[in-house]
Amino acid sequence: MTTQRINRAPYIAALAFVAVAGLLYVKWLPYWNRAFVAAAQHAIGKSILTAGADHPPAPSLQAALAYALAYGKAIWQAMVLGLVLGSGVQALLPREAVQRLLGGKGFGSALAGGLLALPGMMCTCCAAPVVAGLRRQQAAAGAAVAFWLGNTVLNPATLVFTGFVLGWHWTALRLALGVPMVFGLGWLVNRMTTAREAAQAQAALSDLPVEPAQPPLRRWASLLGRMTVRLVPEYVVLVLVLGFARAWLFPAIGPEVGNHLGWILAFAVAGMLFVIPTAGEVPIVQAMLKLGVGAGPAGALLMTLPPISLPSLAMLSRSFPPRVLAVIAGAVVLFGLAAAGLAIALGF
Repeated sequence: MTTQRINRAPYIAALAFVAVAGLLYVKWLPYWNRAFVAAAQHAIGKSILTAGADHPPAPSLQAALAYALAYGKAIWQAMVLGLVLGSGVQALLPREAVQRLLGGKGFGSALAGGLLALPGMMCTCCAAPVVAGLRRQQAAAGAAVAFWLGNTVLNPATLVFTGFVLGWHWTALRLALGVPMVFGLGWLVNRMTTAREAAQAQAALSDLPVEPAQPPLRRWASLLGRMTVRLVPEYVVLVLVLGFARAWLFPAIGPEVGNHLGWILAFAVAGMLFVIPTAGEVPIVQAMLKLGVGAGPAGALLMTLPPISLPSLAMLSRSFPPRVLAVIAGAVVLFGLAAAGLAIALGF
């Protein structure tokens, strides 16, 4: 029995068109316009953490729903695009091509993954479906991690917003630590992933069975539906939980939050767990600094709020071994502590 070879070129072109058109509409044009707002007003909006108040609301169902609605309004278009692209990567891109570009076990694949992330500029949860798609196409763990972190930490628009709103010294701090975070953690994950862990992760990723004979576009639609059903419900639940728990994660926002190790560590861990939309850390840090929070905790949040969150870790729990996700979470906290130390030492 012979198998007809599918001409992938039209489908790859279709995916590229969707990616460019989607990013143009959801990211590039809005951020271009927002950059002028940031330059003129030195602000890009209210802190989503407190909705303009001096402190997060007390834990309640209303607080959970209010945060989920505000967050959902900010990211739903990007999430739809992330799901479309994540499923499209699996359905339309040849696995061999993904392996050639991102399948290496050294620094090269991490470098490629991080650079590939720069045009995406997605938040950690919206990038997660694309990361899952890349892993299913056998991208190396380190390359996928660099792509995941690069979307947020090295987001060119966020770096510009940071400069106009907080000052260019904060942008320099973000870049100085963001580059080693993205590419260094990508390289580290490639080095630490054992053959057994890679095999276990690949087996966990095989839970979306599809018929090989399916036409590519039908397979794309099928994968999109299955990915949405699998990822979105747990994502929504965790966003609600974090919206409910805001006041516990950030129990104080004012002069009492000084440059003490306890506060810095607490804010670094809370920032790593909390979920925000793209560039949401900029108005959060701006509001905290105005309320008298020390430069150390503010610096920690600048580095820990964007790259990962509890929902994105859950969304990618089948894409990476647990040990890898634990190392990433711990490393993000350490980078937050480093940012805090530098911000204090340099007199930010």
